[in-house]
Amino acid sequence: MNQEIIAALDQLELERGLDRRVLIKALEEGIQSAYAKNMALGKVVEVRIDPETLQIDVLEIKRIVEKVQDPSTEISLEEALAIDPTAELEGAIEFPVDTDRISRITVQTAKQVLTQKIREAEREMVYNEYRDRQGQVVTAIVQRIDVKGNVFVDLGRGEAIIPRREQIPTERYTVSQRLKVYISKVELTPRGPSILASRADKELLRYLMQNEIPEIAEGTVEIKAIAREAGQRSKVAVYSSDPNVDPIGACIGHRGGRIQAVTAELQRERVDIIQWDPAAKVFIQNALSPAKITSTEADPLTRTARVTVGADQLSLAIGKGGQNVRLAARLTDYKIDLVEAAPGEAVATSQRDALAAFLGEAPAAPAPPEPTTPPPPAEGQPAAAPDQPPSAPEPEKPPAEATAPAPTPP
Repeated sequence: MNQEIIAALDQLELERGLDRRVLIKALEEGIQSAYAKNMALGKVVEVRIDPETLQIDVLEIKRIVEKVQDPSTEISLEEALAIDPTAELEGAIEFPVDTDRISRITVQTAKQVLTQKIREAEREMVYNEYRDRQGQVVTAIVQRIDVKGNVFVDLGRGEAIIPRREQIPTERYTVSQRLKVYISKVELTPRGPSILASRADKELLRYLMQNEIPEIAEGTVEIKAIAREAGQRSKVAVYSSDPNVDPIGACIGHRGGRIQAVTAELQRERVDIIQWDPAAKVFIQNALSPAKITSTEADPLTRTARVTVGADQLSLAIGKGGQNVRLAARLTDYKIDLVEAAPGEAVATSQRDALAAFLGEAPAAPAPPEPTTPPPPAEGQPAAAPDQPPSAPEPEKPPAEATAPAPTPP
C-alpha cells in the first residue's frame, strides 16, 4: 500500500507541480476526515504520515480527566496510569487504530477529500504565483471566447479573462492565438483565483516601448505620461536629461522602425511621441501637436488652460471627434479650453508668444499699426484732402506745330 501511495504522490508532484509536503498534508486531512466521519463518529482522530516511508498511523485521542463523562473522548486518570505511568490530568492518551479495519467506503471518502484538498492547493498556488506578477505583462494563448465576447487565455499555470472593456476594439481573436497581455488584477474567490488581463491598458504600451527602445530600458529616456485610446490613438510624453539624446528620435528609430514594432503589436494603433517639458504652457502646446498654437495661458492651481489657435488650426487641435484635445488633456492632466484667435492676428504673434512661454515671460502685446501719410503733391498740383484721394494730373497738351515763314518774292 505504501508503494502505491508513493507512486501516486510522485505522479501528482510531477503533473500538478505541487510540493510533496502539501500532498502529504492533504492526504492526512483526507484520511482523518473520512475515518472520523465513517468509523469514529464523535471521536478525536489524528492521522500521521511519515514523510520518508509514508507509513500511515491513525490514532484515537482521549483526554485524561478525574471523572469520565464521555467515554469516546475521555479516560480516567486511573486507566491512563495503567497504560502510561507518566500520564497526568488534562493530558492525552493515544490509541493506535489498525488500518486494516478501514473500510472501502472510508477509503473512497478519503480519496474524494484528497482530490478536493489538492484542487484547493492548486488554486492557492496559482493565486500566490500571479499575485506577485500583478502589474506585469505576460504572453498568453487564447483558449476560448464566450457568447458575451469575453476572451479566456491560458497563462501556463492559470487562466485569465479579458473582458470586452479591456480588449482592443479593432482586434479579432482566434483560438490558439498568442498575445501579450497586462495582468491588471488578481483575486482569490471561493471558486479559485480570478485573474483579470487587459489589452487596452496604457501600461501594455509602456512595456512594449521598454522592450523595443533600449534608451527607455536603460533609463536614458524616461516616459513621463501616457494617454491611450486603445486601437485608435495614443500620446506618449518622453524626456531625457542627457542633452546629447533626442528622446523623440530615439523612440521613433531609423525610418520609424522602433515605433512601428510597437504599433504592430497593437493592431497598428497610432502612437504620437511628445516632448515633455516642465513648463506647463510648453507641455500643453506640445501635447496638442500637430496643431500650431498661437498662445497658452495655464493655471496650475485649478489645472485649467486656455489655448488660442488660429482659425485654420482649430479643427486640427480638436481632432476627429475631439480625440486630439481629449488625449492632450489626459496627458497633461489639464482641462483645456480651445479659443479661436481673432481674425487678422499675425503669425509673428504666435511665434513671439511661444518664445515668451518657453522663457516663462508674459506674451508681448502686438504693436499698433503705424499711420500712413500720403506723399507730397507734385509741383503745381493742389494737396489732396485727408479723406479724398489726390486729384489726377491734367493730361499734357500736344506741342503746337511749327509753321515756316512765307517766302518773300524776289
